[in-house]
Amino acid sequence: MHEPSKYLTDRQVAERYAVHRNTIHRWARERDFPKSVKLGDNCKRWRIDDLENWEARQEVA
Repeated sequence: MHEPSKYLTDRQVAERYAVHRNTIHRWARERDFPKSVKLGDNCKRWRIDDLENWEARQEVA
């Protein structure tokens, strides 16, 4: 059975990469960075699986 994806807020993603929250949103607009997932009207989150896949691609590059 596949475990459901877990999600992080922009604050948690920023802490993960030691950058400002605005940087995460800029990366999502301008770079090959995972896009957020809209979970509600004012609720956007990043899937941990997407972030880990992005990290793996960065290590290879």
